[in-house]
Amino acid sequence: MMKKWIAGLLMVAAVAAHAEKMPNILFILVDDQRNDSLGCAGHPLIKTPHVDRLANEGARFENMFVNTSICMASRATILTGVTQRSHGFRPGDPQGSIPVCAAFLENSFPARLRDSGYHTGYFGKIHATFVGGKDAYGRMFDEWEKLGRNPYFKKLPDGTTRHTDEIMGDKSVEFLENRPKDKPFFLNMNFNISHAEDKDHRPGIGHFPWPRAEDGLYEDITPPRPRLDDPAIFENLPGFLKTSTNRSRYHWRWDTPEKYTVNMRALYRMIAGMDRIVGRVLAELEKQGVADNTIVIYTADNGYYMGDRGLAGKWSHFEQSLRVPLIIYDPRRPAEKRGQVLQPMASNLDISATILEFAGLPAPSNYQGRSLQPILNGHVPADWRTSVFCEHHQLGAIPAWAGIRDERYVYARYDRQEPPYEFLHDLKSDPDQLANVVNQPEYKAVLERYRSETDGAIEKYTVPETVAALEKSRKSGKSTKKKGRKNRKQGAL
Repeated sequence: MMKKWIAGLLMVAAVAAHAEKMPNILFILVDDQRNDSLGCAGHPLIKTPHVDRLANEGARFENMFVNTSICMASRATILTGVTQRSHGFRPGDPQGSIPVCAAFLENSFPARLRDSGYHTGYFGKIHATFVGGKDAYGRMFDEWEKLGRNPYFKKLPDGTTRHTDEIMGDKSVEFLENRPKDKPFFLNMNFNISHAEDKDHRPGIGHFPWPRAEDGLYEDITPPRPRLDDPAIFENLPGFLKTSTNRSRYHWRWDTPEKYTVNMRALYRMIAGMDRIVGRVLAELEKQGVADNTIVIYTADNGYYMGDRGLAGKWSHFEQSLRVPLIIYDPRRPAEKRGQVLQPMASNLDISATILEFAGLPAPSNYQGRSLQPILNGHVPADWRTSVFCEHHQLGAIPAWAGIRDERYVYARYDRQEPPYEFLHDLKSDPDQLANVVNQPEYKAVLERYRSETDGAIEKYTVPETVAALEKSRKSGKSTKKKGRKNRKQGAL
């Protein structure tokens, strides 16, 4: 009995010693923010000093892409480490839609962190649905609270209103203050900023509601028109993109000079508010004396068309839609490793494996991304990716597609059109993706290669159990049709 008691004490002591060495992790996920809308990324007007400091003292990935450019699917991919095709969460798709299944839940990185001794928290936007509903988030997080928009300003008990993301900041600080101090923590801040309020088309704070602390910011500037603003660019698009949600939402927010100016200033204010809220949480880490052992990861769920190409939203295959920021700040790294701008291609599939490696945990075998730690350490593995597989499954008037984006070419197959439609862009000669070379004879071999690579990726990422569940969903018609109607009604895109 005495030996068992001593062994138990030794095990508890070993777990406690390991926990002391494990870093804390703060994961910040922003909504609808493309890669160039930060000060550190070179934006001439947007001021983001707190996020810029993370980049200047950490590492910024210049080539970070999402598997699927929509909030809901991207968030499911980040939590599970697998593509949309694999996890199957694609509301509104006539070919079937299911919640993320239990197997992916158990392998999700928050569940793994929690099982290993992390105290886990999640506050803000929730847009990924798992089998088990609310219980699924209770499986992954010790503390969590959904704080969405519709509306952005929430009524408080005293009758006043407060911006939902400021409340999310409040909850994040409370989590840090009240957490068990003998455990490492993982905190996931999920911003609704900078998603438009789709039910309110009034320019400015109606459509892009910023926190009140940012009132008056940018009022003295005139936002420059998009660089890809020539109407001929839009006219050169195929008909199904001209009539898609990308175009209808353009008329909500960007189609007149006055509307463009008011809405862009409002969008800038939202991003400034986000940065201020991030700064508040970073200050709390300093106050508690844990900043020097807290890794911060900052990214977004998808890119965003700010009137470029005559479009709004995200969803399609152009650069503005697929490319997002990624900043990783590890205060334990030596000074010579600070302020890096890294070029290797990263994906939102990599986030889960990267976080687990920071925690000293192995990635589950079903993960489809890889840890970015070797790149952070200055070593690019010989077999590191040179391309990403991207896809989008139809929801309402959003065309479905799949394709490959690599260092030189972008291939996209919109295969539910009649007839199907293909794009091929040569980024070397056409970095703005203005020319579709799919019918040019000199690109025939290139086209065939990317068709084959896309077919191979589809086969690789198709999970039989998910296919069966999607087929059952499609035949029943229940989850797809009802969820699709609900999403369109609420503007949850």
